[in-house]
Amino acid sequence: MSALPNRRVEDWKYTDLRNAIEGEAVASAPVARWSVTLSGTVEQNELPEIMARGTHGEMGTVAAAHAKSGIFLHVGKGEQGTVHLELSNAGHGRALIVVEEGASLTLRETMSVGDFSNIAIEIVAGPNAQLHHIREANADGESVRVSDYSIRIAQGATYRAHFADFGAKLSRTELHIALEGEGAEVHLSGVSVLGDGGHADVTTRVTHSAGNAQSTQLFKLIAGGKSRGVYQGKVSVAEGANGSDSRQTAKGLLLGERAEIDLKPELEILADDVKCAHGAAIGDLDPESLFYLRSRGVAEPEARALLMRAFLEDAVAEITDEDIRAEVWSHVEAALAELTA
Repeated sequence: MSALPNRRVEDWKYTDLRNAIEGEAVASAPVARWSVTLSGTVEQNELPEIMARGTHGEMGTVAAAHAKSGIFLHVGKGEQGTVHLELSNAGHGRALIVVEEGASLTLRETMSVGDFSNIAIEIVAGPNAQLHHIREANADGESVRVSDYSIRIAQGATYRAHFADFGAKLSRTELHIALEGEGAEVHLSGVSVLGDGGHADVTTRVTHSAGNAQSTQLFKLIAGGKSRGVYQGKVSVAEGANGSDSRQTAKGLLLGERAEIDLKPELEILADDVKCAHGAAIGDLDPESLFYLRSRGVAEPEARALLMRAFLEDAVAEITDEDIRAEVWSHVEAALAELTA
């Protein structure tokens, strides 16, 4: 295969894959496997090689070429279902998920295996479909993991996704999202809580191809030790996509001199009648708030954890399923406890 993405490639300048893993290890990686739990009216089949031709980044294309077959999940018109995908064997993997007109799906992904994983997932949401997607990636200082999503949202459909990443030797989540019909919506949120040498990168590419579509992004990153958190988000509004509404917010907390957070929101607007905004901010815990809690008898580690939890609150609140939200919070709090120990 050609050279792996590295810091000399603009989209990968904060995430040097070539420095994290040998090209031979990528080329010889096995086919990934999932443990799949279904409920409701979700059909599961083998994914033929001819399918899953969405818009992917470089590593998503590599995954599709190496994995050959994969998982095909389908929710029929007007049906409902839930899916839990748990990566059980690392390697190259592919999946295609189709949610037909008026259907709804709650998709949950968990990633806890080590070694190298490179996953390409294509998601298609039909007219007026509803898709809720939650992905958690556990802390693993030895693993290298790349997940590449190609997502197409039809007229009146809504895609809501939350990505919780607790760091790896290198972790990269790449989203290519197309709002293809009027009234389509995408709402992205995520948190990264990183310590030691953990690395987590979220890179999004959202295209408003049709008018009167809406996109929001809210990502919060906390980095301690020698960790590195990355958010890169580009929103493109195509010519004629009038009435588009897009908001990007990315914020980071740096807890030490050796930690690093890189935030890079971008806008490309070719239409006239739009509402688009983006913002990014990086700082430390507010010393006045910390002093207030300490003066009320709260021990410093607990006070710092409370402030960090408050910082992440609105991003985690984007998870609409209460049970999943509570479980994500438990993992967030465990990660915060390690940072403040």
